[in-house]
Amino acid sequence: MKKFTFERFARATDAATAVAARPAAMFLAGGTTLVDLMKIDVLTPDTVVDVRPLRLSRIDVSDNAITVGAAITNSQLAWHPVVRDRFPVLSEAILSGATTQIRNMATVGGNILQRTRCPYFRDVHASCNRRQPGSGCDALDGFNRGHAVLGVSEHCIATHPSDMCVAMAVLDADVHTVRADGTTRSIPFGDFHLAPGDTPHIEVALDHGELITHIVISNLPAACCSHYLKVRDRASYEFALASAAVVLDLDGDTIRAARLGLGGIATKPWRATEAEQSLTGRKASDATFRDAAEIALAGAVGREHNHFKIELVKRAIVRAFANAREAKV
Repeated sequence: MKKFTFERFARATDAATAVAARPAAMFLAGGTTLVDLMKIDVLTPDTVVDVRPLRLSRIDVSDNAITVGAAITNSQLAWHPVVRDRFPVLSEAILSGATTQIRNMATVGGNILQRTRCPYFRDVHASCNRRQPGSGCDALDGFNRGHAVLGVSEHCIATHPSDMCVAMAVLDADVHTVRADGTTRSIPFGDFHLAPGDTPHIEVALDHGELITHIVISNLPAACCSHYLKVRDRASYEFALASAAVVLDLDGDTIRAARLGLGGIATKPWRATEAEQSLTGRKASDATFRDAAEIALAGAVGREHNHFKIELVKRAIVRAFANAREAKV
């Protein structure tokens, strides 16, 4: 690990100013991703600014929304009684990720900003356009079993690793930030993460030094009938091969509205809006869910080792919606 300066501030704007002023500076919260990547020289900040003293560790609840501080830990969010009651998909998604020890350290803001677990990204001797723009992508013709089939480009097929973010996407959360000049903004979750395109090194819609302060999740009555299904190689401490976050609003056995988010198969937390629209007004049957799954994966691009994911996630979609349907009954 290379030497770096460690700083703390009392105000969010001061922390943002410190990072904005140094191109190689980074924020630190729980450190479960940043420290790992610093140890293997994938990330080499010259300044690390700790955001934990900034009082960003509150969950505020109202009838219309919950507001989650960026420094709230994953465990605190997952086990919050209002989250478990109003947004079970979010609680289930968080609890399916990592381990209890990691969830107790990892923060909501850090989870949103976590980097890909692509082994080529984490190997400084491999070619990776995310780590070193223009160097190439060894995953394209390498061992790509864990890589993405949606949102890919010829420059990158790395999978976004978060479970929590898939649920946040399906719930239409808003990410709130502050810049060094004190200005703030709200970014819809669907616009926050960027598909790689020609610039895979630009992963999120943040300026350098822009700090996430909190996340707002508006109340969605239908979300009480929601579910997160994760398919993986082992039962714990494993990333998704495919996952589905679903919300199902039923009138008897007819679908009034539905939401579908996908993980483990895309370069960003994936919202399948066309598939959602296809469900409206139809009977909540497995056949209907399978039709939606086919629409959701219509643009999938499989490669030598990950083509199996396309059928796997279709089955996960059907099962997730079926589980949500049965929970409603």
